[in-house]
Amino acid sequence: MAARGHVQDPNDRRLRPIYDYLDNGNNKMAIQQADKLLKKHKDLHCAKVLKAIGLQRTGKQDEAFTLAQEVAVLEPTDDNSLQALTILYREMHRPELVTKLYEAAVRKVPTSEEYHSHLFMAYARVGEYKKMQQAGMALYKIVPKNPYYFWSVMSLVMQAISAQDEKLSQTMFLPLAERMVEKMVKEEKIEAEAEVQLYFMILERLGKYVEALEVVQGPLGEKLTSELQSRENKCMMLYRRLERWAECNALSCKLLLKNPDDWQFYILYFDSLFYLIDQSWAPPQEGAHSAEGEVHASTAQAISFMEDRIVTEEAKESKHLRGPYLARLELIRRLRERSCPEAQQLGEPLELMFQFFVKFGDKPCCITDLEIFLDLFTPDQHVQFINRLMEAVPLGAPGEDGVALPGDTRALQRHLCVTQLSRSLGQQHALNTEGKLGLIKELKAHYRHGLQFGKSCLKTELQFSDMYCLMAAHVYIDLWLETGDQNMLWQCLGLLEEGLSHSSSNAQFNFPYPLYIYMFPISSWRHLILNFKEYLLTRYAESLGQFAAASQSCNFSLRFFHSNQKDTSEYIIQAYKYGAFEKIPEFIAFRNRLNHSLHFAQARTERMLLDLFLEADTSSPLEESVKSMSLCPEEDDIPWDSLRDNRDLTVLVSWNPKDRQLNEEHKQHSLEDDTLWLRLRSLTLRLIGCVSALTHPPTSRNSEKTTENGVAAKPSSLQSLLSQLENTLNQATQFTEKQLQYPFVGPVPSRLAQALSSGCCQCQLSSLQLPLHLQELETAGLDESTELQTQISNLFKSLAVQLQDMLEKCKGDLLEVKDDQSKPQQFLLENLVYFVETVCIVLWVSNYCGSVLRPLKSSLQKKKKKKKEVSTVTPPVLSAYQEFSSSLQSLLNQALEHIKSQEISLTALKLGALSLEGQTQSEVRTFTKTAMDKVQSSYLRSLQEIGELLKKRADTLKSLKI
Repeated sequence: MAARGHVQDPNDRRLRPIYDYLDNGNNKMAIQQADKLLKKHKDLHCAKVLKAIGLQRTGKQDEAFTLAQEVAVLEPTDDNSLQALTILYREMHRPELVTKLYEAAVRKVPTSEEYHSHLFMAYARVGEYKKMQQAGMALYKIVPKNPYYFWSVMSLVMQAISAQDEKLSQTMFLPLAERMVEKMVKEEKIEAEAEVQLYFMILERLGKYVEALEVVQGPLGEKLTSELQSRENKCMMLYRRLERWAECNALSCKLLLKNPDDWQFYILYFDSLFYLIDQSWAPPQEGAHSAEGEVHASTAQAISFMEDRIVTEEAKESKHLRGPYLARLELIRRLRERSCPEAQQLGEPLELMFQFFVKFGDKPCCITDLEIFLDLFTPDQHVQFINRLMEAVPLGAPGEDGVALPGDTRALQRHLCVTQLSRSLGQQHALNTEGKLGLIKELKAHYRHGLQFGKSCLKTELQFSDMYCLMAAHVYIDLWLETGDQNMLWQCLGLLEEGLSHSSSNAQFNFPYPLYIYMFPISSWRHLILNFKEYLLTRYAESLGQFAAASQSCNFSLRFFHSNQKDTSEYIIQAYKYGAFEKIPEFIAFRNRLNHSLHFAQARTERMLLDLFLEADTSSPLEESVKSMSLCPEEDDIPWDSLRDNRDLTVLVSWNPKDRQLNEEHKQHSLEDDTLWLRLRSLTLRLIGCVSALTHPPTSRNSEKTTENGVAAKPSSLQSLLSQLENTLNQATQFTEKQLQYPFVGPVPSRLAQALSSGCCQCQLSSLQLPLHLQELETAGLDESTELQTQISNLFKSLAVQLQDMLEKCKGDLLEVKDDQSKPQQFLLENLVYFVETVCIVLWVSNYCGSVLRPLKSSLQKKKKKKKEVSTVTPPVLSAYQEFSSSLQSLLNQALEHIKSQEISLTALKLGALSLEGQTQSEVRTFTKTAMDKVQSSYLRSLQEIGELLKKRADTLKSLKI
């Protein structure tokens, strides 16, 4: 709530207790206090609105809205009521209603600066740019202040940015904005830097780079002072746009002399240099080389310039900058790419990188600095380079285990850097099994030895030697991938548990998702949600039966995305208030990027499916569940053409060589994978919505079917969605046949391949085709539909067979013990989840089938009674449905028995007693046992949640009887 100032009138004093209750979260007391006040002062509108806020916060949205509208229709102009209504409408996510409030207030008090300002900001929240422009000018006429004028100008710019017609932007909105600013320039009314920034933005969007350059270099440019080198950066950008490479080169030279560690200027210097060389540029006979001074247009000048920078750095006694040394390597790379022999003049990369390591090897950034230049080596230089670096690492004498250890953190960091570089050069991958096991032993020794340097670290700080532990885990994974030895994974998990025990804040330990997912569904993930990308947990939790974790994960994701709209609106308003106009398009683009996020669409779809699978027809009917979600099957609200992949696929550390790293093909394949799966799930959800919308009025069999809320459930939409689902399934099948393997530390595969393998997709499609045939049967009746009844009967039989096949694919031990070792088979758990999901859909469809067949059976019996027939021949479709209902009961019983047997088996399994070769230390075995216990308890939790859901579904079978 807004903080209340000093008491201005008696009403403020009366309202203060209500504000206090609301601020403290005591909403019930706020409502009671408001009621007391309203009994004495019926016309105190603000008290009524504050009561509405209390009602809104206690979940009584309808009552709150009704109460608020009683006040809103009176068009209040008192500040208390307006602010309270604004707060309420924001909490209701109805910002458009705030604009109506202030429109009315402005009409009643047309000279109020405050109300005009609030109206402008209300329009800003809903993106009404044209009305913002008008409101800004109206405000400027009342109070002629520059900020209000430029609010109107910026609103024109936003109309240009948001316009669908680019021609309209370039010919109307932007030119008008330009003229408005030019008017202020001619009248010498430009006062603030923000106004110059806005002028620059307009000229840039119009492509008037020459004019923009004149502004930056002229008197107005002197106001650009908020950022360091703001004018120079803008000039550099414009030189690039205008392809004035001589000025670009000269300016980058000047800026590098001032700041020789700024990497962006080195890149600009090299880019402009080689453009000039390619154009055979020559300086003019007389006068300066360019408007910015001397220009370098030859490799000799560039080499000399780099050497001068190095000499300047070497002359320093301490605090050397890394930029000049890395720039020299970058110049060598570029000269080599152009096959220029002058590259040799700068020196041998191996020697130069060794010298860089000597200077900066004790800094954590050294590995990322050198890693990008490793391709300057020939393959036969790799071993030589690593050996040379090891000479510069101060280690003590080897101990009993033959491992030489560092004496301080600087030496540790140097050794760690060399170890990381050796992996990046592929030397670790080239080792045989014995060599890799020896490397793991050495890495563990360095890790445990390094812990002594971090004894004084806080719990939130990382240990100096954490990366040794992580690299050892990577080598374990290498061994598992090469040998298939399950023991490598168990030991890896034990090592990661050890790492977590010493460095609980290390995200790399916290979420080794590919490994833990392979081993078991969910670890102690609840506290890890904020430490890693939400989509990882969302991806696995539901598919492995952890429905509570999946629900929590979706809620976290959706809360973030839903708050995006509100939060970015506030950022935009603040940007207007403080004149940060250049940030406004960035905020809009950020909001759009999140609204079109692939993960947003995934989380929303999975959340609705999860709610239906868990609740529909167990706690409330399917129709009510679908209605509460505001799901409209006929409308596809996913912006397929503008979906954005916002995942960070490089968040996990990897020192693998380039040929083992993530590439663009992997990223594109992953995006296609996730999009196909989303399309399947979205179509499935909409088809469930269609099934829920089918109703059967007993008196008018052939009338149009409508849902309770009046939405037509037309067979055409059902047919269309079924065709789309079938086509998508065909695409998905072809896609999975590509079988592209991702790097282990790479994108997470979607659920698509396993879902297809389980048979659930085809089974769900088969079941969702039944309503179409039942609608035909309902129209034709039992007497004239022999062929159709046979077709439906065959569908019921086929469906029972498919479900039985799916259940067979779930059978087997989740933790298979063989040769005294345990091998997790998590795919069995995934298959079980897909079986349960399919059972839910089949039950909903069967319930609809029963609602169609019941009246038909009843009608048939009435006819028999009238004709006094004694025939007991049951129509095929009714017999088939009854048999199918019985087979469903049998299937669910089998599934529940399987789950119970797995729970008993897992509970009795003593994983800690299994053989773990190579683990002798009791402490190490303890960590591995901890990992094994997590695996075991996680599987048990999954079975428990799946079993509970299946029991609920078994209870609904009674409703299928006809």
